[in-house]
Amino acid sequence: MRLSRRGLILGGSAMLAGCASAGASAPLTQLAVVEPIPTPAPAPVVEALVVTPPPLDPRGHVRKELMERAMAALDVHHRKIPLRDRMYLVDFKKFSGEERLYEVDLVAGEVKVLRTCHGRGSDPSHTGYAQRFSNTPDSNMSSVGAYATAGAGWGAQQGPNVLLDGLEYTNDKARERAIIIHGADYADPDFLAREGKLGRSYGCFSVAHTDLPELRERMGEGRLLFAWA
Repeated sequence: MRLSRRGLILGGSAMLAGCASAGASAPLTQLAVVEPIPTPAPAPVVEALVVTPPPLDPRGHVRKELMERAMAALDVHHRKIPLRDRMYLVDFKKFSGEERLYEVDLVAGEVKVLRTCHGRGSDPSHTGYAQRFSNTPDSNMSSVGAYATAGAGWGAQQGPNVLLDGLEYTNDKARERAIIIHGADYADPDFLAREGKLGRSYGCFSVAHTDLPELRERMGEGRLLFAWA
């Protein structure tokens, strides 16, 4: 049987259509579904806590110039004054009967006040006011400037005391002159009540016997004592 050209074409088209349908019915490979990576929530912003230290000397016991000079001395002599929790100031402008030795708490800001003597050579007429100062041995005068406390000591004459190292040209002979902090009868309250002023030392920072034990323990070693007029 002879096939016409038209029959061949139609037959071929049918075969192609059958191939196409067979191919379309084949299962398709499924694509993997990728879950999106969740974006982390931004970290909360934490503001830095600013701690404001309490005011220094809130009751205004210490003369402004004396406080400023002492604070500057802490920085100048920081290698020899490692402890900065408290410092000790002496205001030689004040009358000897007044409280003029200050323990300044550099953390809490509070100030404790005590009395201390000056040297007889600084006040030869015994007016109660120190008028001149010296670093010269046997001058019996008080010395001004920055000292470093050098710990508790004991002397044959004065007994318990606090040793001092002078850090400036105005007081660097403190050890040679035996300038210390010690208790003395002429610094006791009954002497003040009787005489109206404290007695005079040979240049030492004499204090009342009752004040010395606690002061000796708290001063320790490596703190500033700053005296000025």
